[in-house]
Amino acid sequence: MKDKNLNDLSDEELILEFQQNNTERAFEILVQRYKNPLVNFVYRFLGDYETCLDVVQETFIKVYRYKNSYISIAKFSTWIYTIAGNLAKTEYQRRKRRKFFSINSYGENKETLDIPDERYRPDIATDSGIKDKIIQKALLKVSPVYREVLILRDIQGLSYEEISEIMGITTGTVKSRINRGRSQLQKLLKDIYNE
Repeated sequence: MKDKNLNDLSDEELILEFQQNNTERAFEILVQRYKNPLVNFVYRFLGDYETCLDVVQETFIKVYRYKNSYISIAKFSTWIYTIAGNLAKTEYQRRKRRKFFSINSYGENKETLDIPDERYRPDIATDSGIKDKIIQKALLKVSPVYREVLILRDIQGLSYEEISEIMGITTGTVKSRINRGRSQLQKLLKDIYNE
């Protein structure tokens, strides 16, 4: 299949082409289509750009390795967001348990803070960097169970049904979590603006 024709295929057709014919270009097109949306999704969940890039890279590695696990009854976007979401949640839990230590000049262990590198943060590169930074700060304080559905719905623009499939919960639960998450976020933003 010619490259031009591959670009015209749907995501589901591309993964099928990759599964059946091992067409590397089909996989590359999927990476091009999903890299930025997944980076945005994972970054919003974790709040750390470098870690986010690692999670997205691991997502694509899993898609590549387990390409034959995809079954065409689901949308490809649902499958890849499920993988990315699970990896992001695992990383979030791992980071919660990890402590950062350094050795001071006296050779004693001393707990230190993990200070993010602000030079490469995607929110600063946007036109509304300050507003986005405030929202991200509040979003990271929203309970993870609500944060994920908020990101998928309000930032990624996925439907309730797609979110339901990705998270393995009912559409009613999705709507409920979105409402609770929005309520939490609204309260947090109110607090941040009043600081």
